[in-house]
Amino acid sequence: MSEQFPVLQGAEPFYFEGNETGILVIHGFTGSPHSMRYLGELYRDEGFTVCGPRLKGHGTHYEDMEQTTYEDWIASIDEGYEWLTKRCKQIIVTGLSMGGTLTLHMAQKHADIVAMIPINATINIDQYDQILSLKEPRFIDGIGSDIKADGIKELAYMKTPVRSLHELFKLKKETHPKLDQIKCPALVIVSSEDHVVPPKESDYIYEHISSTIKKKVVLENSYHVATLDNDKDKIFEESLAFIRKTLEYK
Repeated sequence: MSEQFPVLQGAEPFYFEGNETGILVIHGFTGSPHSMRYLGELYRDEGFTVCGPRLKGHGTHYEDMEQTTYEDWIASIDEGYEWLTKRCKQIIVTGLSMGGTLTLHMAQKHADIVAMIPINATINIDQYDQILSLKEPRFIDGIGSDIKADGIKELAYMKTPVRSLHELFKLKKETHPKLDQIKCPALVIVSSEDHVVPPKESDYIYEHISSTIKKKVVLENSYHVATLDNDKDKIFEESLAFIRKTLEYK
């Protein structure tokens, strides 16, 4: 954080100490920990140790985000992962949207992760060359708050830096070819109607990971930011049941 771009109220990272099972919860592109706090607090109430990091350049100002790279975002979640490893014997990772992509990255990187739960994750790279060719404008309209529930707003940027879109696609291009390296139990959660990430991307993830234990849950009453939407409690209930069942197998 810099004095020029202080963290917005409500966008702060969160850390809850609990038992020896840790859950890393990762927010999405142009968003903030705000979108994952409700889920994180419910996990905390169940006794888990929970870490909700703030990705570098997020939760401040879109000009701050413009200065960061996808490696910076990975470094942010690596810090959260290390915080959990000092307190926990086993770690589960979940994330929304690009947070879901970073969840896939972590499952590829750390074979000891006991389960992953991507939510409306993005993995498609079909537009990679088109995105990288974008030069102008510097910013485009924001993508936040794709939420079906009335009166609910996500704490996300009103503008999206085009440079940051380039970084997102670099992350996806790095993660996409290694999906088959993921072998941990996986719960893939997807909204049936999503105006940011097509649901078929979650189908692709489900079909291309190598996990022998995997399940897909379809949300019928939420849009992209499902962790703040009508199905937020369903996400918690389905994920909690999956986590408990996974821990029983260990």
